[in-house]
Amino acid sequence: MGSPWADKQLNTRTSYTGTAKTVHWFMAILWIAIWVIGFVAVHWREVYNQHFQLTFLHKALASTILILTVLRVLWRWGHPAPAMPDTMSAFMQRAAHFGHLAIYVLALVALPLSGWYWSSVADKAVVMLGLIHIPPLVAPAPSLYTTAKGIHTLIAWCCGLMISGHILVALKHHLVDKDTVLRQMLPHRRRP
Repeated sequence: MGSPWADKQLNTRTSYTGTAKTVHWFMAILWIAIWVIGFVAVHWREVYNQHFQLTFLHKALASTILILTVLRVLWRWGHPAPAMPDTMSAFMQRAAHFGHLAIYVLALVALPLSGWYWSSVADKAVVMLGLIHIPPLVAPAPSLYTTAKGIHTLIAWCCGLMISGHILVALKHHLVDKDTVLRQMLPHRRRP
């Protein structure tokens, strides 16, 4: 079995599976919600996050991303992505491959891990879905607090830009190129 991101010549699928679509859109909505909640929790702390309720919610939801990512990769391994349109150049297809890989590595792995690390050095609990206490990654280290916060913040902003770019490129494929890239991930409409 080859890489789930590089099986174009072996794949005749014209659309993602229903499971892949459901997981993609669920994780997309969840990720954006987590990002917005984190932004509001930090930048409007005095107004909306006085008792750190948004921080708790941010961490409760964000801690699920790693598990969902593992499940998504396992599913994708056995169900490769549909082939990219022939109208895309080899360079653009390669760029799309690396763009998706960057989303997985940075937005779905590095970002939640950096937040977990920040909570760990700050000696703050992470409670997945508000139910399951996750052990700290490292021992509390107040001297690393500012560095951990800076790393998480930097990755969050980079990922916000990357996800915005992903959305814009998908819309460009749909509205300008008029190819199948976005339609492959949209739910099928049932005909009456």
